[in-house]
Amino acid sequence: MHNYATYPSLAGKVILITGGATGIGAVMVEAFIKQNAAVIFVDIQKEKGDALCEKLAHELGRTPVFKHLDTTNIDALQSFIATISQSHQRLDVLINNVANDTRHSPLDIDQQGWRDCMAVNLDSTFFACQSAIRLMRENRSGNIINMSSINVLIGPKQMPGYVAAKAALNGLSKSLANQYGEYGIRVNTILPGWVATDRQLALWLTTEADKEWQKSVALRGRLEPIHVANMALFLAAEDSAMITGQQFVVDAGRT
Repeated sequence: MHNYATYPSLAGKVILITGGATGIGAVMVEAFIKQNAAVIFVDIQKEKGDALCEKLAHELGRTPVFKHLDTTNIDALQSFIATISQSHQRLDVLINNVANDTRHSPLDIDQQGWRDCMAVNLDSTFFACQSAIRLMRENRSGNIINMSSINVLIGPKQMPGYVAAKAALNGLSKSLANQYGEYGIRVNTILPGWVATDRQLALWLTTEADKEWQKSVALRGRLEPIHVANMALFLAAEDSAMITGQQFVVDAGRT
């Protein structure tokens, strides 16, 4: 049992997490709930989103707000974010976690496949930021955390679209941080390593792949979603009040 930090400044904060039903997103939802934040999350996977809400209600006695939503439907995404100003009066933190790292060949992907990859990995993040900044600017306070990946640093094969999109998020975060800092809005990026989510374990993080990964890192042991969530908590809290436009790698020393 780990005794992780408690951040008093997160209590009561309104947090929106995209892609929050599974993996890193689900662990972040739980981590912020444990900090007594008001958590809202969206995801295309309705059953898993509902199941997470039931689990947290049973285990913690608190339930996040879940909206079944496809973030590539920009109109629906932005409309929902706009409603937060009525339902919660403000939006304090946006975490753009939604992503799809399905492998694809650089020579085989067609124009629609490329656009689909950008739609989920890049476009939805930008337009979520756009809507969130409109709310945050009114309150002259806000915090955006965009989830990138160490894949932009190591350039793995069979992932050109995903890597390009995640690299773009680094530049996007820097630009938004510089433009909206005058309104008290901070924007940072987290670059996780190979996190042992259910999806990764089912599709790619095999026993052999894990052995190779362990050879390449400084810290032995599995990189778990909570390790990434803990960084998100710190960046969302007032403990990091003067940090913006930065990239934070959580990869056990892989890079």
